[in-house]
Amino acid sequence: MDKLEFKGTWNEVKGKAKQAYADLTDDDLTYEEGQADETVGKLQQKLGKTRDEVVDWIKSL
Repeated sequence: MDKLEFKGTWNEVKGKAKQAYADLTDDDLTYEEGQADETVGKLQQKLGKTRDEVVDWIKSL
């Protein structure tokens, strides 16, 4: 998933993520251009998963 595709589909991914993990907030799922690593880091902490697990999970949504 390249950055443009990630940006273009983020709202859809965000909705699916909230359905899967009800405790995720809008702040946890805030994505800004160039801040993908920060967003993944927030999700790692919140979900207790590794970076690779989070990235694979996002791609699967």
